[in-house]
Amino acid sequence: MQPSKDISDLLKLMASLRDPQTGCPWDIKQDFQTIKPYTIEEAYEVADAIERADLEDLKDELGDLLFQVVFHAQMAEEAGAFSFADVVEAITTKMIRRHPHVFARSDVNTPEAVKLQWDQIKAAEKKDRAERRAKRGLVDDETVGLLGSVSRHQPALVEALKLQERAATVGFDWSEAEPIFDKIEEEIAELREALREGQSVKIKDELGDLIFAVVNIGRHVKADPEQALRGTNAKFRNRFRYIETELKKLGKAPAESSLEEMEAFWQAAKGVNPREAAE
Repeated sequence: MQPSKDISDLLKLMASLRDPQTGCPWDIKQDFQTIKPYTIEEAYEVADAIERADLEDLKDELGDLLFQVVFHAQMAEEAGAFSFADVVEAITTKMIRRHPHVFARSDVNTPEAVKLQWDQIKAAEKKDRAERRAKRGLVDDETVGLLGSVSRHQPALVEALKLQERAATVGFDWSEAEPIFDKIEEEIAELREALREGQSVKIKDELGDLIFAVVNIGRHVKADPEQALRGTNAKFRNRFRYIETELKKLGKAPAESSLEEMEAFWQAAKGVNPREAAE
């Protein structure tokens, strides 16, 4: 095999890796469940490259993610379920169906109208999928109701945001952001009470309620909570790295330092990046 820009060569490479006689022992051993964590990890690495605005890394990470798609398609083809070509056909069919305003079957011309049309088409697809699954004797309980279209198999912050967005489509929502702050305060008080009582199950429940309310405020102020938290994570990494660097100049490690020393460097780290100085 040689490096290639032809997708068919990538499919051949994947088939070679999975060949029972001459393939890679590790690749042959894998199944959908064992590969799933790698697929999720690669999707996050794509997101990370985008966050860092590193287009060179993005190219590589998109390749890794594409390889995951090819891997799953190869295993499905071996099982007689579907092929990579079927995957391509399915997504092109879906995108054409969901964009009638682009492919000369609809005259909607505003972002709001496009979003409404998209939701209507998805609702029709959901109904059709449920009918097809029913014919095969498959129960579709998870997709019942308005919230059924929100996947459970995604990061909890993203799921919370999607659940709230779906509920809001039928008016189950606050009309403005301000009352949500009261809800957040209420959840903080309930979490404090649970902590005083020392009830671990209740603590977890109240913490979840608090995070859900914070996601809601993010939605109302149009700040994606997942992206906001990723930004804070990056900021925490940078500030803590500054602490380690400054302590190293003193011949010390964090474990050998007091909280007061680390806090002083933490505050100093804010001044290193002017954007963070007021935070």
